[in-house]
Amino acid sequence: MKIIVDAFGGDNAPLEVIKGCSRAVRELGVEIILTGSSDKIKKCAADNGISLKGIKVAHTDDVFDIHEEPKEIIKSGKNSSMGLGLQLLADGKGDAFVSAGSTGALVMGATFIVKRIKGIKRVAPSPVMPADKGSFVLVDAGANTECRPEMLVQFAIMGCAYMEKVMGVKNPKVGLLNIGAEDTKGRDLEIETYKLLKESGMNFVGNIEARDIPEGEVQVIVTDGFTGNVVLKLYEGLGHFFSNKIKWLYSGVGKLGALLSLNKIKTFRKQMDYKEVGGSALLGVKKPVIKAHGSSDATAFFNAVRQAKKCIETNVTGEIESYVARISASDKE
Repeated sequence: MKIIVDAFGGDNAPLEVIKGCSRAVRELGVEIILTGSSDKIKKCAADNGISLKGIKVAHTDDVFDIHEEPKEIIKSGKNSSMGLGLQLLADGKGDAFVSAGSTGALVMGATFIVKRIKGIKRVAPSPVMPADKGSFVLVDAGANTECRPEMLVQFAIMGCAYMEKVMGVKNPKVGLLNIGAEDTKGRDLEIETYKLLKESGMNFVGNIEARDIPEGEVQVIVTDGFTGNVVLKLYEGLGHFFSNKIKWLYSGVGKLGALLSLNKIKTFRKQMDYKEVGGSALLGVKKPVIKAHGSSDATAFFNAVRQAKKCIETNVTGEIESYVARISASDKE
């Protein structure tokens, strides 16, 4: 199994990328192809005593700047470390691709270089997020700000396939993010999507309000990319807020209480830490593409590779393709 990794995507590249990939080779038994400057990768590894055993390098000197227009990934950025990685994946030189670079560029490149699954209208970033009862996948988390009802139904299909195959949740519950529980609430988008999801055959439980998301009763949250990105960023902000508050609560004389509650504190922090998941799967692409967080460290890159490996092993893209084909066939009957 070969995982292609953009060695120069993210704030901490290439050192943290190399460290995470070296660990993945040792512990996960995968082969890694790093894309980027061969000289810089080898020097960084040598300077930091990191083994490159099991790691090959696909050389390019170019790096896609996060400030560039996303569409440039298929034009001037095709020879960047991200562009090269996507092309290698499309050419069958690897089984999955991981990058912590520009989200917009990665979505654009995945769509037009790797290509979408037949029948899928839009690729959707789909992070798995923590909740009180397990976790949930948020689809779409930011790529498609303007959606049609049938697109949100496809998001639900892809989210269900991911939660079942990768996260091991049988028959996941699907909720439509809305401003109220009634089926008459929301914009035309939500009202029409509700009708389609109700008839879809999925385990649709109706509308879900934002305040109910953290409870974890619903495992697939469906919404448009604008709303989804607001939820994602708010969740990330609250994670930092709670982490800082925990430090404050147990400072000073509270240190004794912290010692008594240490295991619970560690468990909570781990649950809220994005590094433990690895990244956000771009659902709807023909082959697994994982978007790692821009500030990922070695642990996050290791987990992103682990996540990619799981996507390959469970054939999540094939499962999505089968879901879409079955629904398309039933619509024609």
